[in-house]
Amino acid sequence: MVLVQNYALAVSLCALAMICWGSWQNTQNLIGKSWRFEHFYWDFSLGIVFFALLMAFTFGSYGNEGRSFLPDLAQASTQNLLSAALGGVVWNMGTLLLVAAISIAGMSVAFPIGGGIGWTMGILINYIGKPEGNPVFLFSGTAFIVVAILVSMQSYKKLATQQQKPTLKGILLSVAAGACIAFFYRFVASSLAQDFSPAEAGKISSYTAVVLFSLGAFVCTLIFNPIFMARPVQGEPVKMSGYFKGSSKTHMLGLLGGSIWCLGNSVSFMAVGAASPAISYGLSNSAPVVAAIWGIFVWKEFRGAPKGTNMLLSLMFACYLIGLGFIVYSRFA
Repeated sequence: MVLVQNYALAVSLCALAMICWGSWQNTQNLIGKSWRFEHFYWDFSLGIVFFALLMAFTFGSYGNEGRSFLPDLAQASTQNLLSAALGGVVWNMGTLLLVAAISIAGMSVAFPIGGGIGWTMGILINYIGKPEGNPVFLFSGTAFIVVAILVSMQSYKKLATQQQKPTLKGILLSVAAGACIAFFYRFVASSLAQDFSPAEAGKISSYTAVVLFSLGAFVCTLIFNPIFMARPVQGEPVKMSGYFKGSSKTHMLGLLGGSIWCLGNSVSFMAVGAASPAISYGLSNSAPVVAAIWGIFVWKEFRGAPKGTNMLLSLMFACYLIGLGFIVYSRFA
């Protein structure tokens, strides 16, 4: 299988994960608001599973290093398999809430708040689990991210005042999503083998972990998405029959969204060994910056916002980027 063994490559993969995790939701926007997120999420979840299997049987099975996917799966301990799957369940709950928040508040708000909270809490949780990197720089970067979240919330408040959007519901859903997302990475990281020379018995590769994660997420979707369909956060209840009325383009965009997200997930966990869980998580989850750029410059979600909003958004970006730089440097400090 393909292994990542140097920090520069790990940082590059985390940057790719950041782009993927900040961009997948554009597929939902391309479909349009007529296609409810509850229907979109079925295709999104399937896309994650399909792409995880694709990665496992390609990058996870070829090469001379480590164990290939099927032998790795066969030797894995039940505890590690369940830990990776539980990570998928926890993440999926957070993402269901996040997608709901996007449908109400827009992604340039839901992502900075929900993703940002998940980012900061996740860095702390993963650092406690495996303390690597200079804590001064790591948590200084986290502090800048907290400031960025607060500025983002203030920007949303100004926008909602102007456009009369349901501020409280959008913010609460985003916060709940972030709290769930913060914990998923640690469950998966704890199942990963850190050394493949020789490979650790019972532990699993990142490719196997992502497959189990994806299956856990899909099972969670089977259980909870029908609840969201029956008791939606916005609009009328929807029926499963409506899913089958979607066009081929609609379903393909949903699958593409899941595949993009899973690519980010795969490369992020590939980078864990060379970077550390806290740093890899911190870099990969700077996705709110990418999402906000899409929302502001492509989807024009802040068009017509009151005076002073652009300055707040600029400050938000600056804080995110400074925080990101501190996190990268924490490995060397």
